Amino acid sequence: MSEDNRSSDAADDSADRPEPGRPRGRRNVKVVPIVLISLLLISGAGTAWLYFKEYLPDKRTDARVASAVVNAASDGTVALLSYSPDTLDKDFAAAKSHLSGDFLSYYNQFTEQIVAPAAKQKSLKTNARVLGAAVSDLRPDSAVVLVLVDQSTTSKDNPDPAMASSSVLVSLTKVNGKWLITKFDPV
Repeated sequence: MSEDNRSSDAADDSADRPEPGRPRGRRNVKVVPIVLISLLLISGAGTAWLYFKEYLPDKRTDARVASAVVNAASDGTVALLSYSPDTLDKDFAAAKSHLSGDFLSYYNQFTEQIVAPAAKQKSLKTNARVLGAAVSDLRPDSAVVLVLVDQSTTSKDNPDPAMASSSVLVSLTKVNGKWLITKFDPV
């Protein structure tokens, strides 16, 4: 090695050595609190994220909310599928009180153009009964419920009840504190 390299190596080595009279661990003592404070802030941020992302939504979707959603889906299903030619306007109004959004618009059109004329012409009377219902998906402002339904239909041509069982996926949205049906999909 040349003398220039030796002198620069010696200068580098002297920079790594502590000054005489100054303790070597002094620099580490200043770094430890900074690292600990950083870790504390990161863990606090992680805890806050978990609280708002995981815990809080779960608290807003507890068993009481699930029960309310199942009741809304069941009551709405019965209202949608039960009507009589003598009380069509009242029956449709009751059903509409359980609906919202595009499904309400669709239901209005469907009942006016198809159900009401057929119910009056053939004296169709249907009664629905929910056999069971369970929450499929539950979020703070929306839910999906699987509803099992028995439906009996009579008409002037066939006075004996025709029975039908079906299952329906009922999607609901919370509107002004009330769970309303936004989709009604037979499975």
